Amino acid sequence: MNFTRKDCTFTSHGDKCAAWLYMPDGVTNPSLVVMAHGFGGFRNCGLEPFAEAFAAEGIAVLLFDYRCFGLSEGTPRQWISPKRHVEDYISAVEWARQQGIFNSEKIGLWGSSFSGGHVMVVASKDPKIAAVSAQVPFVSGIASSTPIIIHNGFGFLYKAISSGLKDLWRAARKKEAYTVPVFSEPGDFAVLNTRDSKSGYESLIPEGFEVDNSTPARIFLTMSLYRPTTVVRKIKCPVLVAAGENDSLIPLKSVKKAVAKMKNAEFIQLPMDHFDPYLGESFKKVSEKQIEFFKKYL
Repeated sequence: MNFTRKDCTFTSHGDKCAAWLYMPDGVTNPSLVVMAHGFGGFRNCGLEPFAEAFAAEGIAVLLFDYRCFGLSEGTPRQWISPKRHVEDYISAVEWARQQGIFNSEKIGLWGSSFSGGHVMVVASKDPKIAAVSAQVPFVSGIASSTPIIIHNGFGFLYKAISSGLKDLWRAARKKEAYTVPVFSEPGDFAVLNTRDSKSGYESLIPEGFEVDNSTPARIFLTMSLYRPTTVVRKIKCPVLVAAGENDSLIPLKSVKKAVAKMKNAEFIQLPMDHFDPYLGESFKKVSEKQIEFFKKYL
């Protein structure tokens, strides 16, 4: 099925979020999937193939950048904040319901990695969400942070905490954010420096697109406290969870524990790393399963 893509914006807590709206041709009042990227990602970094695949099956898609990312408004730039990201998802859903061109009873959420946790939180707050797809989802800050700390040592932990406090101090004095790299090679200081963090991120960046590999260091102080797994029991809609057996960032055990708490969850486990779902054969397998899932419930 053919589809069109157009630029649009919606407002989230006073700032405009930039988005792409994919509309399938010839479909009146289509169902809608709302989607955004994970930790420090942009909408054009690996998400377009998913949006295009859904739209080709007759499902409308709203793909957006969070506040402070891409063409969206907000400062400081590249501010990774679970609370704000969840607010942006909620604002996107509210905007969609007000447009009168979608089936408001058939709005689903899609998330990956960090946003895989966000969509669980949003669904726990909004009983009208019809379906949720979360791939390689961040479900527990403690579970994800512990291996990084163990691997890097307490010197890393000290530097992370001191960097976060320095950033908060600068924010309180209305000074420019103190930033740290989002990703790096193992051994180098960054929020994420597992074996495939740098190569995985860089594999998603389109040719010619320049990414500022930095984020306000305050994320170090909140990431370990973010635990979507604590609210998943409240989700009323069906949830599809895809996890990687070789994921270096999201412990498989933590994902399985979260899924076990859900009332209506479908779980698939594949031999893939954290960044594999965006590319190649893993993308084909995961996206086909997601299309099947959304067509069933939306």
